[in-house]
Amino acid sequence: MHKRCFMNDNIPLINRGALFSDESRLFRFPPEPDPGEKVMARFRASAADEVKVTLLLGEKKIPMQKTSVGRGFAFYDAEFIMPDELISYCYLVESGSETIYFGKMGCTAERNPAFDFKVTPGFHTPDWAKGAIFYQIYVDRFCNGNKDNDVETGEFYYINGQSVRINDWSELPKTFDVRCFYGGDLQGVYQKLDYLQNLGVEVIYLNPIFVSPSNHKYDAQDYDHIDPHLAVIQKDDDRLLEAFDFDNTNAYKYLVRTTDEVNLAASDEYFIKLVEEIHRRGMRIILDGVFNHCGSFNRWLDKERFYEKNKGYAKGAYVAKDSPYHDYFTFHDNSDEAWPYNHTYDGWWGHDTLPKLNYEGSETLVQEILRIGRKWVSPPFNCDGWRLDVAADLGHSTEYNHKFWKLFRDEVRKANPEAIVLAEHYGDASGWLMGDEWDTVMNYDAFMEPVSWFLTGLEKHSDEFDWSMLGNGDRFMKSILYNMSKLQYPSLVTAMNELSNHDHSRFLTRTNSTVGRLSTRGSDAAGRGLRYGRFRAGVVIQMTWPGAPTIYYGDEAGVVGWTDPDNRRTFPWGHEDFEMIEFHKYLIHMHKGISCLRNGCFKPMIGTEGLIAYGRFDVNNQAVIIINHMEAARYITLPVWQLGVENGKRAMARIMQTTDNYYNVGREKYDVEDGNVRVFVPAGSATILVAGKHGYRVG
Repeated sequence: MHKRCFMNDNIPLINRGALFSDESRLFRFPPEPDPGEKVMARFRASAADEVKVTLLLGEKKIPMQKTSVGRGFAFYDAEFIMPDELISYCYLVESGSETIYFGKMGCTAERNPAFDFKVTPGFHTPDWAKGAIFYQIYVDRFCNGNKDNDVETGEFYYINGQSVRINDWSELPKTFDVRCFYGGDLQGVYQKLDYLQNLGVEVIYLNPIFVSPSNHKYDAQDYDHIDPHLAVIQKDDDRLLEAFDFDNTNAYKYLVRTTDEVNLAASDEYFIKLVEEIHRRGMRIILDGVFNHCGSFNRWLDKERFYEKNKGYAKGAYVAKDSPYHDYFTFHDNSDEAWPYNHTYDGWWGHDTLPKLNYEGSETLVQEILRIGRKWVSPPFNCDGWRLDVAADLGHSTEYNHKFWKLFRDEVRKANPEAIVLAEHYGDASGWLMGDEWDTVMNYDAFMEPVSWFLTGLEKHSDEFDWSMLGNGDRFMKSILYNMSKLQYPSLVTAMNELSNHDHSRFLTRTNSTVGRLSTRGSDAAGRGLRYGRFRAGVVIQMTWPGAPTIYYGDEAGVVGWTDPDNRRTFPWGHEDFEMIEFHKYLIHMHKGISCLRNGCFKPMIGTEGLIAYGRFDVNNQAVIIINHMEAARYITLPVWQLGVENGKRAMARIMQTTDNYYNVGREKYDVEDGNVRVFVPAGSATILVAGKHGYRVG
């Protein structure tokens, strides 16, 4: 199976295709070791090669012993005791005069410590999040389950205008959309739990749901309560609901529509019941934590003097210089003459509606946010973690930023040891992913961006097109592997792999390879020129790549849209693309039923013009994924022996193939000869082949 090549002097070359190791439990056990724990490192080479393998652990050289042979491979092991600080390692493979180093970028002629495998002692991420199917919900646009909590037109004034109730669920967003409310709520989320569970969702990620005057709620008014317009609006003198009849919205007919003096406890109680139901179904839920800035309505600032008019609240920092919250913000004029209303303050990106929180100036603020971080992952709320908005921006310096997130993660994990701390971040996040700050990230650099460039030629906002990136498999592989190399194993396998979200254009729209925004192209253009083969290929990659596949609500139902706010269209209930939903169900079922697709080793195989191919494998099964971006069909020969697939008639089965016109889940069997499989791949297609024993029925 493993062909050997010879140099001119008949000295055999090392079979590079056989060389492999990674950070999964097959090649490092345990994959997340604690200090003082014995660790086994394993390396794979061809059984036909006479090689010497050395583990280079920092500056140490540890000879590795051949311990087993199977499927044409020889396995070399070495043990070491995990120290109490981060370590890095790679492998040295020698045969005759040939020397190869193997690290996270594969085979290299020289050792580059930047691409060593790295492990931080005691760095654990929750097992439930590893490879889990996440589903992101922008609540106002998902489902209106209770019309009695809808925001009314003119109910409040925000950013130079009044709130607007949108009565037509199918109405498309306008260019300035922040004051427009469609009525989506947590009751709607509850009503669609059957749908989400049937789809295969394991974790629900909600965009912000705390009290706020905007539809996006990234401008928190009160971190301690769920917004009543998303839950229950109830006057202080009304009775508290002792039991919630989630399926009977008529129970809420008596509730009033106002945010003045509402009993916020009713909304909190509603949310508790929702989380209990989500957990009862075996799913998890994480919240959006917006802690870099709050909203100008926030009771700590009270720029709009909302709380000043209500009883029981301390004066906001904008209203009174002696406010207990004065140091929560950075004011540009601290003279006595500047108060009460003749002063300005730092806003995130200069927006006065988004006042930046001044952590360095107030230890009380620090403790408040830590308390909030603990509160929502603790009983009775019991949420399963946080997604952190613009996490790298928090604080006034990088040094303080790291200090705060260390405190935050420590407090959250003490409150809920199984909670995840997941950050929004663009660029290299490795400095935060050392086991004591963030667990993982929204995976822009090592997933969304490379996939978008390769399949559509567009960056994630649809603002830039580059022909040289479109279908460039070589640049795709180099870029994505380089960025993956910056993630330690606990972060990589929990990274949020998205094709779309609330900040970027819908991936289906991006498949038209057209630069545009709502303001320049209009709504209709977001649905023109769509390439469904590209879209399906993107979802195939998403469901077979290391990490946690994350679906942005409506992507699975055919929703299109330019970047914010057009990407926040309502879910098209009653007008869904059911074929696309079924397509997602099939792939989610495969992801969950074929163990190597969720937690297996990852091996790049081909990256060339118009083509990428990669493998996933574990002890039970193997899979190979082929993406043909070319406008022509072709035959591809793949060395599946590198994944441990053995020769045999009908050794592999094609279980998914997609094109612009269709997807096919019928089983088609392929012979493996001399360790290779020859596959016909149509133009603009994605193909999945599997072998071995697995829980997914392929025919």
